[in-house]
Amino acid sequence: MCLILFSYKTHPAYPLILAANRDEFYNRPTRAMAYWSDYPEVLAGLDLKGNGTWLGVRRNGRIAAITNYRDPAALMPDAPSRGILIRDYLVGNSSARDYLDAVSKIGQRYNGFNLIAGDNDGLYYTSNRSPGVKQLSPGIYGISNRLIDTAWPKVQRAKALLHNQFKGRQKINAEKILDILADRSQPADAELPETGVGLEWERMLAPMFIISPDYGTRSSSVVLFDQSGNITFWERTFVKTDNGIKTGETRQYKLK
Repeated sequence: MCLILFSYKTHPAYPLILAANRDEFYNRPTRAMAYWSDYPEVLAGLDLKGNGTWLGVRRNGRIAAITNYRDPAALMPDAPSRGILIRDYLVGNSSARDYLDAVSKIGQRYNGFNLIAGDNDGLYYTSNRSPGVKQLSPGIYGISNRLIDTAWPKVQRAKALLHNQFKGRQKINAEKILDILADRSQPADAELPETGVGLEWERMLAPMFIISPDYGTRSSSVVLFDQSGNITFWERTFVKTDNGIKTGETRQYKLK
């Protein structure tokens, strides 16, 4: 995944509001969000190549999401899939803090990542490009392909749009948040980061919603946790066709 936005304990009705875009090569085989047949308490998409996922929840209130850390010079072609880190947390029984503590000790086996995991005790963040595990305080956060809250243009814009969408409102409109995730605003070249992929790729990867001939936003997700412990999960998928990007199905699930 390439963009995660979340509000943690800043809204009176929803302790956690999370929005995310998964960007991936169009030809990578994927199964859309569904309950897993081998773990029916887990709701997530599935990367059919790596057998992991990028974002998921479990009925008991566990949630986890991951983004890649863009560092082509350090890429390890034979590293294990980072999506397994999400899968193992969702199906396991370790607390979020204990799980991320364990991951932080073996993180260098993987290509660069940012990982958040939460349960009823808190929300936590780690990266194998930064030491330790951070317990997150209430606030609005953004993660793209650098460390949490790195001030990339799309992260700054997305956080501001998310905040403006729900400030002062008791009710959250998931469609409006999905519209934010579809934003294709292009920053000026002078604002772009330099991550080692070259200017053409920096431009292509700069918007919140990415389109290119071979790589782009495959799905957008919104997850709401309310004060009663109910979870509502929306996923909107996108398909590359000969005529451009087609919006696919929007799925909604409610978990208690």
